Amino acid sequence: MRPSEDPGQTQGFWWGTAASSTQAEGAAPTSDWWQWERVGRVPASGDGNGFASRYDADFRLLADLELRHHRLSIEWARIEPECGIRDPEAIAHNARVLAAARDAGIHVWICLHHFTLPVWFTELGGFETAEGRECWRRHVTWIADAYGDEVYGWKPVNEPVAYAAAGWLLGVHPPGETDVAGFLACLEATYVAATDAARVLHGTGRPVATVEAASPLFPARDTQADRAATQLVDDVCWGTWTRLVRDGVLHVPGREPIDIPDAPEVFDLAGFSYYSAATVGADLSFGPYPPQVEPGPMGYVAWSGGLDLVLRRIETELPGRPVLVCEHGVGTRDDTRRCVILAESLELLGRAMGDGVDVRGFFHWTGVDNYEWAFGFDVPFGLIDAARVPKASAGLLHEWAGSGHPRVPRSGGP
Repeated sequence: MRPSEDPGQTQGFWWGTAASSTQAEGAAPTSDWWQWERVGRVPASGDGNGFASRYDADFRLLADLELRHHRLSIEWARIEPECGIRDPEAIAHNARVLAAARDAGIHVWICLHHFTLPVWFTELGGFETAEGRECWRRHVTWIADAYGDEVYGWKPVNEPVAYAAAGWLLGVHPPGETDVAGFLACLEATYVAATDAARVLHGTGRPVATVEAASPLFPARDTQADRAATQLVDDVCWGTWTRLVRDGVLHVPGREPIDIPDAPEVFDLAGFSYYSAATVGADLSFGPYPPQVEPGPMGYVAWSGGLDLVLRRIETELPGRPVLVCEHGVGTRDDTRRCVILAESLELLGRAMGDGVDVRGFFHWTGVDNYEWAFGFDVPFGLIDAARVPKASAGLLHEWAGSGHPRVPRSGGP
């Protein structure tokens, strides 16, 4: 099913929410994140926000809010806790979740890799080895066969740049490395894996979207060194994926280009997550943008203006490619602030659409407050709190979703 042929869009637009298995259900005991927790690198995730037992009621809450699309991840480490051995109960549980979504009128998009992996897979060398890539392709094919009939769309790999940077450059996620060469190698391998998955999933007839961490970047100071550093980071964060889905060439800076000629065909939508912009210094350090605004609890500024810049840039660099906002949210306990940012962002989204940017949907991160990686449960992003009480932001997004498209006149219009 191509996005333009979608009979399930609410007046032609996908309104939804997004979450991941580890964050909503807690870490799988056979995952690398579980190990990361056990050695005290991050807070314990427990059972996340309890989604594994509350999914039916959660889906009905989302449906009541007219947020009828939901992206979840299926945790590979639960499906296949040992190489070649699948867990029948985990398989059945996911089938029950998908059936409950269908019964509640929720259209599910599945992500197959949202930062966490089975330990046995990482011990094989992950995406960087031939054996690991073959295991991945086998897993993707199995998921497509097992759940494809219940799936509305696919978002195969979440934020390749963020995944590679957190684990191989910043050392804050497994495996905790801080090596530029290792980061670039992992990034390349992850994009190859994402394209391999998209190739399989595209064959199901459901739409396939990228999920790229999209941030406008600005030099920290008006110096040649800062501008050069910003361009370098931009080439990694933007150039790598746009060249892949536009030209069929995977070129991670510092590595040889790889021709993947079918990449433009297997990704139907240019999907991205947006949270903030950033400054880049000559030493490749990052800072909050706009610099005069107090950062939030995660160290960045929630700034709606950056969403507009991202939408306009994608329209310019990937002309004719439908766009999907896969994640947009604000990590804060101040729901009034969340409402302000959300309203500003939706206004800008509507204006971009009025100017011809082909945006197909908007997914809020997240529906129910959940586990936020190294921040534990201290930074809520949800429209609904952990006790399942909707916040004012839920009501705000409900109003927009109930009206169909974001409707704002063309820039400069009446």
